[in-house]
Amino acid sequence: MYRSIYAEILEGSPKTVRANERAAILHSISLLERAQEAGVNSREAIDALLFLRRLWEFFMVQLANDENRLPEKLRADLISIGLSMLREAERIKKGEAQDFTALKDISQTIADGLND
Repeated sequence: MYRSIYAEILEGSPKTVRANERAAILHSISLLERAQEAGVNSREAIDALLFLRRLWEFFMVQLANDENRLPEKLRADLISIGLSMLREAERIKKGEAQDFTALKDISQTIADGLND
């Protein structure tokens, strides 16, 4: 399931790629919302955090690729955001945090930026 979503992200024109990236992030937000409702120890939380981790790991690999055409500073900033997302997800997983709001808000901001 995850692999097919990721493969779709890279296919097509730059506009299509952005739309696919946005769709993947919006899917992540949906999973995080379900996780928030079900609680941090729920299956929904596990699924949401796993998807978020795989998604951001994928994005960061793509951003680190020398063939990526985004400006270097933007790529570095997005990698930094990705690392922050992974740290917060890990805090939730370990029980050090109980709220998915920051992950959802940052994801929404990124998705909104891809809509331009």
